[in-house]
Amino acid sequence: MQPALPIDRLSGILERFRVQAQLHHTGVLCGHTHFDAGAGFGYLHVLRRGELKVSHPGAREVPEAMHFNEPTLLFYPRPFTHHFHNPPREGSDFTCARLLFDGGAQNPLARALPSLIALPLATVPGLDAALELLFAETDRVRCGQRLLADRLFEVVVLKLLRWLLDHPQEAGIQPGLVNGLSDARLARALVAMHDDPGQAWTLDRMAACAGMSRTAFANAFRETVGQTPADYLANWRIALAQSRLRGGAPVKQLALELGYANPSALSRAFAAKTGLSPRDWLAKDIG
Repeated sequence: MQPALPIDRLSGILERFRVQAQLHHTGVLCGHTHFDAGAGFGYLHVLRRGELKVSHPGAREVPEAMHFNEPTLLFYPRPFTHHFHNPPREGSDFTCARLLFDGGAQNPLARALPSLIALPLATVPGLDAALELLFAETDRVRCGQRLLADRLFEVVVLKLLRWLLDHPQEAGIQPGLVNGLSDARLARALVAMHDDPGQAWTLDRMAACAGMSRTAFANAFRETVGQTPADYLANWRIALAQSRLRGGAPVKQLALELGYANPSALSRAFAAKTGLSPRDWLAKDIG
């Protein structure tokens, strides 16, 4: 039997739910710097040299205080209040970007990640070339610097996400989408659902994509992803519906695209997940 061909575990998600980076700061960061969750941004901080003290006031899921003294990546995939404390005479050298995940906190990838991932730069292979280009752009002002820096930050985010898919335990990731994509068999079913959400996805068809029996697949999926395959598919379809509604797509079109028998069926499924009809949800979202 020939080995299964590798699959692209990220493109199907990132094509539908983009991650955009915006250069926020480069250079020495001194004193007390406050990043407020209320601003609505995630953040990627690169500590290039020096020391850093970070505090998370009132947080439960991450340490209230942390200290770093080696080159480190700090990745906040969702808005999360954090403070940097740096002695003014020993200001650490940073490059930072704001992150905008399509769908905000409901972005499937953002929801599946911890509030903070802090990793020594040396932990993630393949970052060197991207960071070298990024640092070269942020070290001095040139034409198009901000645009190019934004794109390079997005490359760093993508490389980090790749690494997380291959090392979920090292990053402290709990059961969810990332762990599912880290499992070679479950990933095939997940990618198939991501790429073709309108397919008539029965449990048998999902299990066949994974090359597993129906029972083994259902048990492994629930244990690894933290929900049943049917629940995951429903959440994925509703997340896509929300994204497309924001872009102006009508419910009738979305019902056809997402595998619902008619607009009423989509509206019922939408209300079951969000508590609102598509029309009311959109009015609240844009209001």
